[in-house]
Amino acid sequence: MASKPIYRVVVHQQGEVWELYAREIYQSDLWGFVEVEEFVFTDASKLVIDPGNDKLRRTFDGVKRSYLPINAILRIDEVEREGEAKSFKSDGKIANFPMPSQWPPRGQE
Repeated sequence: MASKPIYRVVVHQQGEVWELYAREIYQSDLWGFVEVEEFVFTDASKLVIDPGNDKLRRTFDGVKRSYLPINAILRIDEVEREGEAKSFKSDGKIANFPMPSQWPPRGQE
């Protein structure tokens, strides 16, 4: 049986670009969001600790599921194995995904 796939999710978040790894990702029932579950981080017992990786590990510590807005996601890749989670400053040249000019119609009330 093949192991579960691993996804690399690149997100633009408050002037930073986050590169995360997760085992589950799918369209959310909340309109405009993607659900990301089972975050994967490299071993924390290493002698040398990357501050960007450590920041993301602490940010997502105890998080069961994260809802990421579609317009914050830059890229999603299915990869062979997890890598080092990264956090780095954005150079300001990242454009948001175009938003619709109208929201979907609400149900009859």
